[in-house]
Amino acid sequence: MKVFVSEIEEVAKAALTAHGAAAWQAGEVARAVARAEAFGNVICGLYYLESYCTQLASGRVDGQVDPVVTQPKPGTVVADAKFGFAQPAFTRGLPQAIQSARENGVATLAVAHAHTCTSLGFFTEQIADAGLVGIGFTNASPVVAPPGGNAAVVGTNPISMSVPDGGMHWDFSTSAVALGKITMAKAAGETIPLGWAVDADGQPTTDPEAALKGALVSAGGYKGWGFGLMAEVLAAGMTGSVNSLDVSGLKLPDGKPHDLGQFYILMEPGADFAARLARVSEAVAAQDGARIPGQNRQPMGEVDVPDALWSACRALSST
Repeated sequence: MKVFVSEIEEVAKAALTAHGAAAWQAGEVARAVARAEAFGNVICGLYYLESYCTQLASGRVDGQVDPVVTQPKPGTVVADAKFGFAQPAFTRGLPQAIQSARENGVATLAVAHAHTCTSLGFFTEQIADAGLVGIGFTNASPVVAPPGGNAAVVGTNPISMSVPDGGMHWDFSTSAVALGKITMAKAAGETIPLGWAVDADGQPTTDPEAALKGALVSAGGYKGWGFGLMAEVLAAGMTGSVNSLDVSGLKLPDGKPHDLGQFYILMEPGADFAARLARVSEAVAAQDGARIPGQNRQPMGEVDVPDALWSACRALSST
């Protein structure tokens, strides 16, 4: 059914508050949910709302805690989520990080000890909206095996980059596919393409159930694995949060807090930045069918939501 994105945000906030989140924290998460839906990123939208609510009720995520922001060095801002949601921690830390980047030319924002941030691009686009280039990294529960292996070591470990003025925006996992696509294929009784995952013996598989018992593989083989390791080093090592190996399933109803990290680099563009980007954009535009990722993308005001999913979300909001 067709649903206005504004209504998605309202229902998501109501559901989160009904399950124990404070109004401000719930509003920040609901904004991210609605934004994901507005750009067709359904895996990071309403698909996650039930999990958020369940883990609020079980105490796996703290929906009441206030993030703590510190600046140990001029170009270093740290937002401690205190085992709460990532979105409120980022919101609290972003103004200082922007100011630091403008003063120093570059700054970093580490979001530590947070629940899954879900859509990483939601955060880097806010950096770009401030006129800065934003690059972000995060880790997740272990689902990706090393090249030639059969056991998961790192998460899907997304990387995102956003450039001011709609110049460029991309957000993707360093695995061959997001884990949600495997679980959705299993639920739908569908097979998956070869190259997405291996089974428990390390053999390529088209069976989503076998894939869930095995591991995902990296995008681009060992090259994608390298990017996944880079995200792991920055998201865990530079924030003091846990390694992917030490996070249980992101959607399990209870257990230890996720304790994940996100690491953002904010850079002030130089005088020639726009011209250099335009040079690349023009070369791409000259080729029929080619495009710059995310260039001049526009959010939808109304989106299709499966009837069953929308009914479930509305039920969560009235609990």
